[in-house]
Amino acid sequence: RWVLSLQCKGSRNFLSALRRAVEVDFKDRDKHQSQGLYLLTTGIPDQETQTVSAYVAEVFRGFDLHLHVCLFSVVEDAGSHRIIPARYADPTETAIAFKEIVQAANGRFHWFGEAGIFESDDITLIVSEMEKAKNYSQKCAFLVESLKQRS
Repeated sequence: RWVLSLQCKGSRNFLSALRRAVEVDFKDRDKHQSQGLYLLTTGIPDQETQTVSAYVAEVFRGFDLHLHVCLFSVVEDAGSHRIIPARYADPTETAIAFKEIVQAANGRFHWFGEAGIFESDDITLIVSEMEKAKNYSQKCAFLVESLKQRS
């Protein structure tokens, strides 16, 4: 169920948007069936990562709601006339910051760009499950082979 979107209105004032989402729209938490908030972003929040992580950990504690982040890394156009953010970080620093924030909210992190997927918690989990299945299959094949040799 989709309830709201977080909009920072031209800035990256993440805390303001998140406060609005959890303190206004979710004041009657028991009435909502939402399981996740999804932040679609292209850059680091204006606020320090530790501040955002601490707030997120406090807000999401005891609340069956998770914050998931989709970070889209874009190639900057040197000639563009865009608003300069209050805080800047390169794509890797931004990804590290959002991974910390997502962990505080028991959410998932996805990072992609024009070249494809750089990192995704969902894909990492799927690959891990595939590795487990492969290892289990190899152990079963070894067991079957050893049983054949015994008989």
